[in-house]
Amino acid sequence: MTEPGASPEDPWVKVEYAYSDNSLDPDDEDSDYHQESYKESYKDRRRRAHTQAEQKRRDAIKRGYDDLQTIVPTCQQQDFSIGSQKLSKAIVLQKTIDYIQFLHKEKKKQEEEVSTLRKDVMALKIMKVNYEQIVKAHQDNPHDGEDQVSDQVKFNVFQGIMDSLFQSFNASISVASFQELSACVFSWIEEHCKPQTLREIVIGVLHQLKNQLY
Repeated sequence: MTEPGASPEDPWVKVEYAYSDNSLDPDDEDSDYHQESYKESYKDRRRRAHTQAEQKRRDAIKRGYDDLQTIVPTCQQQDFSIGSQKLSKAIVLQKTIDYIQFLHKEKKKQEEEVSTLRKDVMALKIMKVNYEQIVKAHQDNPHDGEDQVSDQVKFNVFQGIMDSLFQSFNASISVASFQELSACVFSWIEEHCKPQTLREIVIGVLHQLKNQLY
């Protein structure tokens, strides 16, 4: 703002007018330059950080595939279909999946074997307890076994049962052909091997043997 009475030709007025124009302020030009430089530097830092993060991710994936090839036995075996070429990631993943499925099957098989062994151990424990009770009972009453029948008597019982069955078998079976033999066998079983029929045979044999012994 010029003072009253001041002439436009006054040199002080020119100096004041020059410094009042913002477009000619050298400090503003430096500020714009520094701000632009700061923006470019920030973009560069972000780009560099993103590149480093992406490289770390790729390195981690590569280490993961390398570890899989070291751990999975089938990845270490030579595949003649691809020769000496490096295994692709797809092949490594497929071999890893196959190996994991194999391990699951082996684990299930081992669990079933362990379950069977546990049942066998339980059965042996029960048998052990029973035998211990038999031994103890025999020690407490040593004369209880004197009335037991001999093996010959058991054989006579078995022979009597088989003789009775063979008589009906021989009378019912025809050997004219293999087909007729098969049909007769099934027919004989259905007719002469019923529980009631077998019971009657056993009772008859035992009664006969008892009469012979006494």
